[in-house]
Amino acid sequence: MLAISDLHVAYGQSEVLHGLNVSVQPNEIVAIMGRNGMGKTTLMKSLMGIVPTKSGSVAMDGTDLTKLKSYERVAKGIAYVPQGRMIFSTMTVKENIETGLVSHGAKDVPGDIYELFPVLLEMKDRRGGNLSGGQQQQLAIARALATKPKVLLLDEPTEGIQPSIIREMARTLKKIRDERGLSIVVSEQVLSFALDVADRVLVIENGEIVRDEKRDGIDASQIAKYLSV
Repeated sequence: MLAISDLHVAYGQSEVLHGLNVSVQPNEIVAIMGRNGMGKTTLMKSLMGIVPTKSGSVAMDGTDLTKLKSYERVAKGIAYVPQGRMIFSTMTVKENIETGLVSHGAKDVPGDIYELFPVLLEMKDRRGGNLSGGQQQQLAIARALATKPKVLLLDEPTEGIQPSIIREMARTLKKIRDERGLSIVVSEQVLSFALDVADRVLVIENGEIVRDEKRDGIDASQIAKYLSV
């Protein structure tokens, strides 16, 4: 569903990602783990076309995305929940979700989005900036789902969110995958969340993938070594 081949990404003369090769299967949830500054966010931004690719390629469902602009990638079926959520704080919950409908010309928020996130239905006329961090994260995911993606990217979704909400988010992401048949890629530092949600865990260290393991065979203590400061 998503194929990243020999991906090199640089900021000016400084290369951050050094030839990444990652494949994500249909209906698979992959967690990309690593400390701050190891390249997780750069990878997410490059997949969305926010940061240009130096060399290599990104393909989704057989379609090469490498030279496409961000909005063109969204139209092809890739959606992004950025670090910090980046919702529109002065717009209502409903208006925030509606911005995701633009990519395919729909007018009304599908009812199944509110079924996934009942709190957003209760608060649909409330301004996004008045929601809690956990509610804003749900809103950001709902907005991404409104674009009808095949691949959903989430950058540090647990950041600043209380543990009970984190557990609920893991359940919701698995439900989204099961009901919609999505592939999900999540960058993360919280190991318990990654082990809860992912079918496969990758570790990125200094811009390179150093571990790639299926959930069943993971030695959590080995992964944790890469996350400690």
